[in-house]
Amino acid sequence: MASELKRQLRAGDRPPGDQELINKMVAGLGDPRGLMRLTFAESLGAVGSVAVPALCQALRTHDNVTVRRAAAKTLTLIGDPVALPDLLAALLNDPDPVVQGSAVGAMAATGECAVEALIAVLSNPESTAMHMGLASWGLAFVGAQAPEALRRAARSAHTEVRTAAIAALGEQIQALNDQEARLLVIEALGDPAELVRAEAATLLGKLHDPIWASPLLQPLLRDSSDQVRKNAALSLMKLRAMDAISELEVALAAEASDQVKPVLQVSLQQLRKHQRDVDDV
Repeated sequence: MASELKRQLRAGDRPPGDQELINKMVAGLGDPRGLMRLTFAESLGAVGSVAVPALCQALRTHDNVTVRRAAAKTLTLIGDPVALPDLLAALLNDPDPVVQGSAVGAMAATGECAVEALIAVLSNPESTAMHMGLASWGLAFVGAQAPEALRRAARSAHTEVRTAAIAALGEQIQALNDQEARLLVIEALGDPAELVRAEAATLLGKLHDPIWASPLLQPLLRDSSDQVRKNAALSLMKLRAMDAISELEVALAAEASDQVKPVLQVSLQQLRKHQRDVDDV
C-alpha cells in the first residue's frame, strides 16, 4: 500500500478517499519507520478534508503517542477548521507536549479561524504556562492572516491576550505596513501592565525602523519596570540607534538595579562602537 501511495504522490495523483483506505493510512501513522509515516501523512494530506474525521478520532483517542503526534502534524497539512475543537482539546488535555505543540501548529494552519480559540486559552486563568506559551506562539504564527482579529486582541481586557497580540503584530506591520497596528504598539508602550510594555519594547527592536522606534524607546529607559528598561535598551542596541547614546548614558548614571545596569552598559558599548565605525568610514 505504501508503495502505491508513493507512486500516486510522485505522479501528482490524489489517493482515493474511501473510508477503508483512510483508516489504513491513519493506522500507518504508527509505523516505527519515519519515512513510512511520512508517506501515509502526505497521502492523507493529499486526500484532504475527507480524512479529517479519522485523524481527529486518532488524535483524541489513540493509545499510541506516535499516532497522535502524526495525526496532529497531518492535520496541519490539511488546515481544515472543522478540526479546531479536537485540536484545542489535544492542546489542553493530551499529556504529551509534542502532541500539544503539533496541535497548536495545526490550529494556526487554519488561519483566522483559530484566533478565537487561541485567545480563549490565553484568557483562561486555568491555562498552564505551557498552554499559554503555545497559544502565544500560535497567535504569532497566524500573524498577518488575521489583521482584524489581532487588532481586537491587542485591546483585550486580559493582559496575557494583549501581550500575545502585540508580539504577533510584527508581521502585520512589516508585511502590510499596517498603520493601525503601529498605533496599537504605541498604545502598548503606555499599557498599565509591564508585560505588555515589555513586549512592545521588544517588538520595536525587531522592526528595523530606528527612525520611528528610537524616540519611542528612549523614554522607556526611565520606566518603573526593570524588564521594560532592559528590553528598551536591548532594542535600541539592535536598531543601532546612535541617537540614543546620550539618553542611555543618563539612564545608566541613574540606574539603581544591578539587573539592568549590565544591559545598559552593553547597549552603550555596542552603540559607541557602531558610532566609531561610522565615523571612521
